[in-house]
Amino acid sequence: PNVGKSAIFSRLTGTRVIASNYPGTTVSFTRGYLSLRAERVEVIDVPGTYTLEPTSKAEEVAVDMLGDGDVIINVVDATNLERNLYLTIQLLELGIPMVMALNIHDEAEAKGYKINTKQMEETLGITVIPTSATRKIGLEQLLKAVVTLADNLESHRPRILNYGEDVETVLNSLNEYL
Repeated sequence: PNVGKSAIFSRLTGTRVIASNYPGTTVSFTRGYLSLRAERVEVIDVPGTYTLEPTSKAEEVAVDMLGDGDVIINVVDATNLERNLYLTIQLLELGIPMVMALNIHDEAEAKGYKINTKQMEETLGITVIPTSATRKIGLEQLLKAVVTLADNLESHRPRILNYGEDVETVLNSLNEYL
């Protein structure tokens, strides 16, 4: 919630949606369209959530929509990474092709945050694009990354996450109970 999803959606599609500086503004999904290489591409703006375990109707809408798309644009607030990366990890576990829009990046830089996007890409195994929807920064690169993913859907292999030896040992020991 409140990471700029609707602002990015509006910039990409030209569709106007309510955007406010408080969570919960988007409570249902909105469809918009853009043209990419002479094709009409549907983009869906869903309510924000912190987890794939919904606690509200709006979050249920977001989770239910995951199976409907080819590529996820995971919009993350660069000024508050810790809060947003839990959902990112859950989305990675689904194996759906994904690109991260590291939104509000301009504000993070203004606060003195130094985010190593190359390291994030290596660690997460996805493309990470610094963006600022309000200032129209990074949106062209974001679209290019989405097109690259969409062009290679057949060759996409879900990333197998490794959480480190200690966590993997515990997870493996739990498998016998499943």
